[in-house]
Amino acid sequence: MTPIRRVWVTRAEPGAARTADRLTALDFTPLVAPLLTLAPLPGALDAAPSPDAVAVLALTSPNGVEAFAPLIPRFRDHPVFAVGDATAEAARAAGFADVRSASGDIHALARLIAAEAPPGPLLAPGAREPAGDLPALLPDRPVQRLPVYAAVETHAPAPEPFDAIMLHSPRAARALAADLPRAASSGRIAICISEAAATPLHSFDFAEIRIAAAPDEPAMLSALGKPAAPV
Repeated sequence: MTPIRRVWVTRAEPGAARTADRLTALDFTPLVAPLLTLAPLPGALDAAPSPDAVAVLALTSPNGVEAFAPLIPRFRDHPVFAVGDATAEAARAAGFADVRSASGDIHALARLIAAEAPPGPLLAPGAREPAGDLPALLPDRPVQRLPVYAAVETHAPAPEPFDAIMLHSPRAARALAADLPRAASSGRIAICISEAAATPLHSFDFAEIRIAAAPDEPAMLSALGKPAAPV
């Protein structure tokens, strides 16, 4: 793998700070310039159904857990199915007692729900523009999406210089593609959490687009390889 030292962290806070800490521990130099910022949607929680009308919760990000937090006491005893381990950890820390992780992407989550979730309506609190269509993946189960937060583009300029960029979502990749001058990608390496996050980058001049072996941050960090020696 091409040695990398300066890594542009594009994910929204507070996740960006956690990623920066992990990069520093691995001897990379993180350059934090989020392409997205997260904001709760005013009044969104007022649209939540009664707990009695929900059998299962599906959570697709730690951000969704945080935005849904005011309602967690009402739903604490509901079984929770989380897209990945970080989301499952956030759900347990927030007070949910019965949490299962799909350890993957939205398709893995749908498979886990189909195989293990008790029957009944499912509530999916999450982003206004979700990365995947969970209701379409579960056609035999009533699924209610509950948008509780929005990811808003920051239009942050690229930090200079950077060797690699980490893209944790297709939404961040689309934000990058909308603003990054093509020349700014030349010779750089993109680390993408999934094929969907890589797709908006194909018209750029990245030296390499690496896709994580699994849709999570540990796999993205592994894709970075070893850091280059300090100059």
